[in-house]
Amino acid sequence: MSEQQVELLKQEFDHLLDQKIGSEKELKTFLAEQKKWYEKVEENLLKHYIAFQCQSDSEENKQRYEFDQEHIKPLFKKYQSLLDEKVLESPFLATLSDEEYGEFKKKLRTQFALFQEANIEIEKEEDRIVNQYFETTGSMTAIWEGEEVTVSDLFEHFQNPDRDIRKKAMEAIYAPILKEEVTLQKLMDELIRLRVKKAENTGLSSFADYMFNKYNRFDYTPEDCTQLAESIREHVMPLALQLEKEHKKELQVEVYKPWDMRGEPLGKKPLKPVESAEELVNKSAAVLGEIHPGFGTLVHEMNVKGLLDLTSRKGKTQGGFCEPLPETGLSFIFMNMNNTQGDLLTFMHEMGHAIHDLMKRDQELYTYKQIPMESAELASMSMEFFTMDRWDAFYKSEEELNRAKKDQLKQAVMGLPFFMVVDQFQHWLYQNPNHSWEERNKKFGELKDRYNATIVQWDGFEDLKEKEWMYILHIFELPYYFIEYAIAQLGALQMYKLYKENPIETIENYRKALQLGSSKSLPEVYKAAGITFDFSPETISQIMEFVAQELELLSV
Repeated sequence: MSEQQVELLKQEFDHLLDQKIGSEKELKTFLAEQKKWYEKVEENLLKHYIAFQCQSDSEENKQRYEFDQEHIKPLFKKYQSLLDEKVLESPFLATLSDEEYGEFKKKLRTQFALFQEANIEIEKEEDRIVNQYFETTGSMTAIWEGEEVTVSDLFEHFQNPDRDIRKKAMEAIYAPILKEEVTLQKLMDELIRLRVKKAENTGLSSFADYMFNKYNRFDYTPEDCTQLAESIREHVMPLALQLEKEHKKELQVEVYKPWDMRGEPLGKKPLKPVESAEELVNKSAAVLGEIHPGFGTLVHEMNVKGLLDLTSRKGKTQGGFCEPLPETGLSFIFMNMNNTQGDLLTFMHEMGHAIHDLMKRDQELYTYKQIPMESAELASMSMEFFTMDRWDAFYKSEEELNRAKKDQLKQAVMGLPFFMVVDQFQHWLYQNPNHSWEERNKKFGELKDRYNATIVQWDGFEDLKEKEWMYILHIFELPYYFIEYAIAQLGALQMYKLYKENPIETIENYRKALQLGSSKSLPEVYKAAGITFDFSPETISQIMEFVAQELELLSV
């Protein structure tokens, strides 16, 4: 995009700003035009972001993405605040009913109060640093059996029955990140400094307060996050430890090491649901179509339109995501297949997001299509569980099918403590911004010991235990994003229980909840889905009892 095109963008925003709002009807017309223009700008930004993620070593992709960060995003943020102010100053805002527009008004006031022009330059620098993280990690490769492979390609070896191969794979995966530690630690230093400054510029007492406002987290507090961590420690960790002991016994090892956690016993092949991306797409479409015809149709439509990038390659960044394309009306799924059960889970997870995007597509307000991550992850994690009873499409033997189901429930349990480690680590980072690298690593290890205590023996590999955080892109790109996984996982397990009891009604409630977007509060969205937005010790205890029963049934 050229400077001339930036000027044209300004003219379009100025045209919106100059519109007169002389009645409630005109205010609604203004909001509709604002939504249309925002979605056009947003889709262009997202397309450039996706292209950069798909090939971060492309100079063209990098330049286009960096131009957006340097010129387009700051301009968009500035005009969003000016347009928010225009709406807030309109006397007709008060005439809009709170039943329909209450959440909109609350979010509008929160985001306007948060905006500070001084933070635009800070966020430009923040974006540049995050880009460096992606460039550094996206180019990471390893030599495996004489060939250069991506780090993602190595994860399938974690499940190999051969213990020596598992160990070798783990060392190969972590060697590149440990080699880049100095770079990544410096990037984290800069991000903490910039983010703390952003909070100071808004007059807030902490970066946690800033991000809770940024994410429109009205229904829980940082203190609630700590309480959730303690509740998971009390009610989830006992089951997690039991599952680890059972796995250790199954592996027949005297000492349970970090490379054993995903290992298969001798004589059992690792679960491998598909041989190719094409097979994953076709079988997933069939499974999702059985749950609801529209879900399967969506897979095919996204595939035909080139909106699925599923395989791993050099230069492609790590991880997986689903991004909505609001003007197109569909979504783009990005992932790195690694020939494991994780391929199936990741695709179903991301399709849950894509279905959510489809369900909320008709929301009339731009704000209501911007969903909180607690409901976004509920949509995606629930879809993993909804599809479980149809995984015979991927596994022909009953033994493999049961193993896959059991593994899904087991990983849901094992994930909860780790989610809290990452969440509490982020709270600590910004509460103690002047810490050293040594203190940072040590704190991550301490939090793992407290909230994710396991029977794993890390002797000789303490470095990996304490520095695992450097592989978690959320810590760099999306601060304070991780608690949502825990909240949504607890919700998804409630959804799974309901689905087993009444699948048709549960899917209908699921669709109704997703259609709400963010037009209702989180508790109301969860209620529409048929569950409670409740992570009290009692609720967590009941959920773990249900999971334990399900695991027992699969073990018979």
